[in-house]
Amino acid sequence: MNSQGKQIMKSRFANWPLTSLSGIFVILLYCSFTFASWAFYPDLFGPTTHYLSRLGNFNYSPFGAYFYNLGCILTGLALFPFFIGLYEWYTDRLYQKMPLIVGQVIGILSAIALVMIGVFSEDQGSPHMTASSTFFLLNFFVLIIVNAALLLHTRFTKLVALYAFAIDILSLSFELTIGGPITEWFTVFGALLYVAFISFSTIQLRKRPEGTNAKTS
Repeated sequence: MNSQGKQIMKSRFANWPLTSLSGIFVILLYCSFTFASWAFYPDLFGPTTHYLSRLGNFNYSPFGAYFYNLGCILTGLALFPFFIGLYEWYTDRLYQKMPLIVGQVIGILSAIALVMIGVFSEDQGSPHMTASSTFFLLNFFVLIIVNAALLLHTRFTKLVALYAFAIDILSLSFELTIGGPITEWFTVFGALLYVAFISFSTIQLRKRPEGTNAKTS
């Protein structure tokens, strides 16, 4: 790629919304560090037998644990601008704006909890369990509150919000029925896909002219 092409590419990314840019980093950071840690895990590892946090347990994976824990910390930090950037979805209607602000605050708290998951690895016991439980609880409410607000936005693709509600309902259902590691994997990677949808939708928000409704299918 020549210098002009690089400049155009750089300019294009510079104009992306904060939520979209950070959303890409959220997905790339968590997936790359998680799968790197998985590659160094000394035994068999999978979603039906192991919780994700086991990858960060130094008793089971002395070297690979560094990757997973660092990934959680960096992903949590990347979630800060992701949630802050949702201000692009504010409207003049308080019944839409206020729930979104509440969702942003809870989202930032969930990001802090994710950082703490990386700081307090699974082998540290109680501190890790507290951070993990807090993260998943806050994540549950973030999906509900943020999407309730976004559903009230005329230019938001409704299927994205419905997807998030479905993830919440299914995660809760799985937790109450089958439980186990597979529920955690479903929730985490389901939420990452939601981040991808929101990132793309925010780009479309800037491209879509004022007064244009989003398609619902």
